[in-house]
Amino acid sequence: MASNLVVGFLAIFSIILLLAGTSDAWLRKPHFYASSCPNVEQIVFNTMKQAVSKEPRMGASILRLFFHDCFVNGCDGSVLLDDTPTSQGEKMAFPNRNNSIRGFEVIDAIKSNVEAACSGTVSCADILALAARDGVQLLGGPTWNVKLGRRDARTANMTLANLNLPPGNAPLANLTELFARQNLNIREMTALSGGHTIGFARCTNFRDHIYNDSNIDPNFAATRKASCPRPTGTGDFNLAPMDIQTPNTFDNDYYKNLVAKRGLLHSDQELYNGGSQDSLVKMYSTNQALFFQDFAAAMIRMGDLKPLTGTNGEIRNNCRVIN
Repeated sequence: MASNLVVGFLAIFSIILLLAGTSDAWLRKPHFYASSCPNVEQIVFNTMKQAVSKEPRMGASILRLFFHDCFVNGCDGSVLLDDTPTSQGEKMAFPNRNNSIRGFEVIDAIKSNVEAACSGTVSCADILALAARDGVQLLGGPTWNVKLGRRDARTANMTLANLNLPPGNAPLANLTELFARQNLNIREMTALSGGHTIGFARCTNFRDHIYNDSNIDPNFAATRKASCPRPTGTGDFNLAPMDIQTPNTFDNDYYKNLVAKRGLLHSDQELYNGGSQDSLVKMYSTNQALFFQDFAAAMIRMGDLKPLTGTNGEIRNNCRVIN
């Protein structure tokens, strides 16, 4: 009788493991590489520290890179793939082109350092997830335990990149729908949008907002117009800080700016424009600890999007090309 119970338990346990291999249950925090690459997190942090010290903006760039990876078929490193003669990747999708996403050379450097320590072990997808966390922390933001165990995609999807990535001129309803596609709720959307407390945007992404929208502080608009003139084609690539006060510090000034109608992008100001998120934006603007808590939780949730695990995908030797 006892042996039958043991056999039955083992059969059930095997089914559970099989099912786990098809979901994010294989992602563990933070010990996935405890035996195979025990120093991976320190290697990633040290390389990111060098990159952010050299260029603080890089923390925001890597965070954006992770976001743009996860919103296209999940967090699988597909955004890192270069185009080939037979395959078009995501780097030239409309939301990503013209250097809108950057930092690939930093991921390359991290991958090289990780490979030197433990070859063929750590995925580019996991490296990107860790680097995004470390960039936020290095700029004064929260930290969190990154679930690990992702594998790398063998394909990219430009079509989904064009469809799923939120544009800078999106209204609140469109933003809500795009995040809902990823099973992220509206509170998580508003918290993740706070990543715009660091980094810069190009004139082409905010010109319509500063010239055509009425829900903007006129003095703020005038300041931005000085470096983003009309007509289109003049100063298109001039940069402006997403957070004018502290663009290189991860804090809650982004929400303070929204309350003051100083959101740089139309989609930013949509979060505080008489709609459903006004009260949450106000809370974040006065309670940085709450924002940090919600942001970290939302980053973990986003990192769970459709990971490749088990024997799916691969561990790329070079993050830019499949093996």
